[in-house]
Amino acid sequence: MAAIPEPAVADSDTRPTLKTIAAATGLAIATVSRALKDAPDIGEETKRRVRETAALLGYRPNRAGVRLRTGKTNVIALVLSTETDIMNHTSRLIYSIANALRGTAYHLVVMPFFPDQDPMEPIRYIVETESADGIILNQTKEDDPRIRYMHEHGFPFAAHGRTAMGIDHPFFDFDNEAYGRLGARTLAERGRRRLLLVPPPRAHMYARHMTFGFSDEAALLGVPFEVAEGVTSDSGGEAVEAAITARFSQPNPPDGILVGSTTAAMAAIAGAERTGRVLGRDFDLVAKEAIAVLRRFRQDVLIVREDVGRAGEFLARALVAEIDKRDWAERQGLEVPVKVEQGRPARMGGTQ
Repeated sequence: MAAIPEPAVADSDTRPTLKTIAAATGLAIATVSRALKDAPDIGEETKRRVRETAALLGYRPNRAGVRLRTGKTNVIALVLSTETDIMNHTSRLIYSIANALRGTAYHLVVMPFFPDQDPMEPIRYIVETESADGIILNQTKEDDPRIRYMHEHGFPFAAHGRTAMGIDHPFFDFDNEAYGRLGARTLAERGRRRLLLVPPPRAHMYARHMTFGFSDEAALLGVPFEVAEGVTSDSGGEAVEAAITARFSQPNPPDGILVGSTTAAMAAIAGAERTGRVLGRDFDLVAKEAIAVLRRFRQDVLIVREDVGRAGEFLARALVAEIDKRDWAERQGLEVPVKVEQGRPARMGGTQ
């Protein structure tokens, strides 16, 4: 391997180029270029060598030049609602996508949109201005106009979630129907006899999956159930806490709760506790989380792990393959939960 030039090269008036890296590594310029693009026909050791050399030299691609030559920006846009569970779910998703893109030619930008904003607005902006090569989005709907728009315009995208539109595209999803069934079954096995679901916003596809799985499993088990009205798992802590307090203050309160977010889990527990109930004795709660938080809040929470890191990495790699028009066997993925991490055995009795 040719010696790497002294660091002074990176500090000189001449910016390092692909030719500089090629000279330092003894590789062809075309090989260097393909290695930096994470091309599948380049070996991992060669890619590592090229990336390390590029980093030592301070190489940065000239984006204006890249766009002129290729028509590409080497940017992937992650479009997220500000309503998402930023503490637990979204932060992990952003990190995992950015981490999967490290060492590739692509960089991540995050574009938020607000509750009072048309969700189509950031999508149209990116597609019309060609300010990114592809989009990752979440909170998909059964019939999602964002996905229809990008599909019709031939714009590469990947979705964290599914639709019922019959459009074939890259996606990764958590099986929320399986989560709903698993939660209802676990609560019933712990002796709970009145179940409550605090679902995601009903317009989202994963809310439909979760609600169906929960209600169908509860019905099969012969356990009475209800779905919270007026609040969702995205409503915010104060709203969820108030709604649970009100429900537990009424006759025949639930003794088993399934929720769709970490924030809603903590708020629901706080709401029930305001009426004198004790978690693990008077009621149980099943929640899913991407980052270990809930056990620090209450030891008796029943937890289903969601591997959002796996989702982000999958979506990044699938979208890059879509942009580069490469065959990619795993264009669609589904994480199916099979385990609930139990707290202590249910301690029946108390104030109900």
